Amino acid sequence: MAPLYQTCAVRTCEDVATVRTVQWLFVVSVALFISGIGFIIAGARTLRTAAPVGAPVTMPVASIKQIMNAIVAPGADVIYKAVGTTTTATGVEDIAPRNDKEWAAVGNSAAALVESGHLLLVRGRALDTGDWAKMTREMIDAARATLAAADAKNANGILAAGGDLNESCDRCHAKYRRE
Repeated sequence: MAPLYQTCAVRTCEDVATVRTVQWLFVVSVALFISGIGFIIAGARTLRTAAPVGAPVTMPVASIKQIMNAIVAPGADVIYKAVGTTTTATGVEDIAPRNDKEWAAVGNSAAALVESGHLLLVRGRALDTGDWAKMTREMIDAARATLAAADAKNANGILAAGGDLNESCDRCHAKYRRE
């Protein structure tokens, strides 16, 4: 009887071919795995956006109250007064922008409100990322609708968007008290 180690060393051609096939499959699998990791890393690097060279780093300067007093209130006031009706001794008078300069003033005020909304969301100034951010975005959306209506010279659009703007402001001021 032959020792056990000698019988294990004897292999057939089929056994050798099977071992080589398994080894090659292992090598190919490792190569595919490593190249897959490489593709993932390369893809992640392309998703990164570099900060523009020389872009200034800004820090908030104005307080929320200053932004409200200097930008939001005057801009909203222009929008609220742009379209409506008044009753006088001579009858009902429709109020709407009458020329390009007046339409531009409404559009400029709406654009200022959109940008002031962005200022209110700046890190270091935003009060929270929940309701504050949601209500500020509602204000931005209403101001954008107002801007679109002013660009289209649509008085009814100004009236509707101005109502949405007023509601967004009222909801925010109900939660975050004016000071």
